Amino acid sequence: MKDPTSPATSKASGVAWPPIAIPGQGLPRNREERTEPRPDTGGATSDAPNRSTPGLRPAPAGAPTTASDSAGDPAPGGPEAQDSGGAAGEGSALLDDLRTAIGRYVVLPSDEALTAVTLWGAASHIQPGLQHAPRLAVVGPTKGCGKSRLLDILYETVHQPMMTVNTSPAVVFRVIGKNPPTLLVDEADTIFGPKAGDKEDLRGLLNAGHQRNRPAWRISGPEHKPTAFPTFAMAALAGIGDLPDTIMDRAIVIRMQKRKPGERITPFRSRYSVPELHALRDRLADWLVPQRSTVAGAVPKMPVEDRAADTWEPLVIVADVAGGHWPARARAACLAMTRNEVVQDEQTTLKTRLLRDIRRVFNQEGGKEALRSHDLLAVLIQDAEAPWAEYGTKGLNAYHLANLLRDFGISPANYRFENGRQAKAYARNQFVDAWARYCPDPAASVPTTEVTARPTRGRPPAPPSGTLPTGPPGGPTGPGPAR
Repeated sequence: MKDPTSPATSKASGVAWPPIAIPGQGLPRNREERTEPRPDTGGATSDAPNRSTPGLRPAPAGAPTTASDSAGDPAPGGPEAQDSGGAAGEGSALLDDLRTAIGRYVVLPSDEALTAVTLWGAASHIQPGLQHAPRLAVVGPTKGCGKSRLLDILYETVHQPMMTVNTSPAVVFRVIGKNPPTLLVDEADTIFGPKAGDKEDLRGLLNAGHQRNRPAWRISGPEHKPTAFPTFAMAALAGIGDLPDTIMDRAIVIRMQKRKPGERITPFRSRYSVPELHALRDRLADWLVPQRSTVAGAVPKMPVEDRAADTWEPLVIVADVAGGHWPARARAACLAMTRNEVVQDEQTTLKTRLLRDIRRVFNQEGGKEALRSHDLLAVLIQDAEAPWAEYGTKGLNAYHLANLLRDFGISPANYRFENGRQAKAYARNQFVDAWARYCPDPAASVPTTEVTARPTRGRPPAPPSGTLPTGPPGGPTGPGPAR
């Protein structure tokens, strides 16, 4: 009895069986077409493959070009939304298709996370035109959260994927060039964890490669000449537990969780999954590769600032080029995920946790302008959920407290209380600036519906008052250098 699912049976019944695909490579027909010489186009040059792609129609002769619409209103927060293949809205539809495909094979923790992964994968196709190469940190508390499966999906859709688990830094140094690959690092906890061993070179490469013009210098060749190796390349890292702060600060963080019993996904199988994902990859290349020179000069309006803006800018650029609902969706995801990481950092960073706990103590004490060091320590240690009772060998003491607050420019001073007695104390107004910078009170934040607004630079700081000034979303998430 013949197998009804076999290629021979399917062909006989009139069903077109897809050609065999190799993971990480295109279909045989696509690879041949990519290698064919391109006909002369009258001087026009493009990096895009020379073939017709389903869903991307060329503009008819005499049709107005994108430049003719330059007098119109720009897309929200960025350059004007570009036509994809000459048909308005097709770039948006392509991102929709990619988003649907990713969500079919893996369950992301939120709608914003699915949007971020979609835009990150698309942005890999314009790496040569970008100033920053954002990291994608795919982390989870345990195994079985879908981290490796997400890398499998990205491997079939991003630009020139390079999957690695234990590659030497020398290999990565020599692979990265003017047209860098997209690094996919699985089991990243083996690189950064306590058993990582001597991986400093690879860690330095991943940190430096977030921004252009950060080469790694090595002595190379028989003449031992100093040689600069480029490090700029997008990278996705998956592992159990958080990655080092230097990586997380440069990354879009996807916090994976195990699927619920009712959450269903499509099993990932090379025989049918790879052709579908490769078709999306080829369509992305057709659409975005010709845009590289355009996006190189794009300066989109960002809803966040500083390093968060550097990290999210490539994704927002892709969204602006696609147009449609994607510019607003990208900026909403940027705000939500950046704020989530700020909260996560506040809960895990010890010094920021101390600032939050001290603010809580001052609020509990009513309108007191200062607290004795002894009294402040007593309240902090009594909190059973805080780490202060077990800090050090005998719990948090006055020396520890002063040392932890030193980086914020806060130190105890002699203070005269109501009964006329003096004691070492901490004044409330010493903390106002640090609270506003590192743990702004959510109750004092006013939500905005305009995602393109950015805080005005150069505004003088507000004087200390009952309402604390708040920093921008996605702002600094840790203490600065010692003053």
